[in-house]
Amino acid sequence: MLRRSDLSRRRFLRRALSSAGGLVVAGCDSLSRSEWFPKVLGAGEELNRTTHRWLGGRRSMAQEFAEADLSPDFRSNGTSSPNSAPYRALAAGGFADYRLEVGGLVEKPAALSLAELRALPSRTQITRHDCVEGWSAIGKWKGAKLSALLAAVRPKPGARYVVFYCADPMEANGTGLYYESIDMDDAYHPQTILAYDLNDGMLPIKNGAPVRLRVERQLGYKHAKYVMRIELVENFARIAGGKGGYWEDQGYEWYAGI
Repeated sequence: MLRRSDLSRRRFLRRALSSAGGLVVAGCDSLSRSEWFPKVLGAGEELNRTTHRWLGGRRSMAQEFAEADLSPDFRSNGTSSPNSAPYRALAAGGFADYRLEVGGLVEKPAALSLAELRALPSRTQITRHDCVEGWSAIGKWKGAKLSALLAAVRPKPGARYVVFYCADPMEANGTGLYYESIDMDDAYHPQTILAYDLNDGMLPIKNGAPVRLRVERQLGYKHAKYVMRIELVENFARIAGGKGGYWEDQGYEWYAGI
């Protein structure tokens, strides 16, 4: 559970960032087409990330709740079932043939079945999902610790980011797939898991089956669903729009700490 001082810092940060966002929304639309204003927004994102790390630290924990706090239904956000023939075939077979591919800047590339993921050290946590659409829900998640998976594949020294490729086909980016990314700080955080269970049952398709990322200190759009492949990279130069995520390529901030 978070201490009172941790909660106060988080509330302060959220209010400060919301105020700054309000100023941007209230501004003239022509600013977004200028050469200098996007640079200001980029600097603001870096300030957000730096301030969040300063206030909370690398090991700060997102608030966890009791079972009595669970939401009656954990609604779906975004895609509720990928429009992909290979995914539909996996789902029809109960994901028995699912393999999570892990590659990029690692010493030991891997392809793990759900059974192998379940055999990794796991964590169960009851946390709140905060969506940018304005809703929140509390769910009980169980999944493999991402840190345990990284220990198995052994990242190379140049690895700085973990990229998650999903089953959702997306024509708007160069990969053809929905994707998201986090840095190594969040990858090794104890609450960052590859969730395969929700509320003591198998993860439903609408919530991201067979595997979704839970990175609890960030907003909902960072919690990639239907994860099929993980790649460790040094930078995003060769990935789609180069911003580190599908929504980031559309203008969202890459770092979405709360």
